[in-house]
Amino acid sequence: MVDPLTLRIWGFRLYFTALSAAILFVHILPFHISASAFVGPDLLVCLAFAWVLRRPDYVPVLLVAAVIAVSDILFLRPLGLWTALVLLGMEFLRPRGHLSAEMPFPVEWAMVTGTIFAISLLNALILAIVMVPQPPLTGVIVHAFVTAAVYPVVVAISAFVIGVRPPGPAERDSRGIRA
Repeated sequence: MVDPLTLRIWGFRLYFTALSAAILFVHILPFHISASAFVGPDLLVCLAFAWVLRRPDYVPVLLVAAVIAVSDILFLRPLGLWTALVLLGMEFLRPRGHLSAEMPFPVEWAMVTGTIFAISLLNALILAIVMVPQPPLTGVIVHAFVTAAVYPVVVAISAFVIGVRPPGPAERDSRGIRA
């Protein structure tokens, strides 16, 4: 018999994978006939950051690495660079996940926004150093801003529709970590 907690964790991991696949599928659909000035958000980053701050056990590093690496391949980005930067940002946020229940949402949003801007600018800097053609810096900043602006929507959908909330007091030990 499978432990209900283990079944729940694996169920949410499968749900994360399915949501990521759906986001990637929608991104590769040929909706845009001409070049658009609108820069869309990186929903995969928002989803990974929102889930890692609420339930780090639902998004293991290898799962996020695989999802972001697939997005690197599909979007023809330099293979592994954005994946590594997203993982660095995620691992910066992971230890702060147990505080997400105690801190007000604007503080969490500011922390995630800072992380998104840091990894976006670091990505642009690394691509500039190795002389890879890239969009102008204003495009990178607008993309980071749009991604950060969509983060509260992703958090709301994750919490109220999907049910990814921080562990309750019964699920925590004396240090505030999930038992």
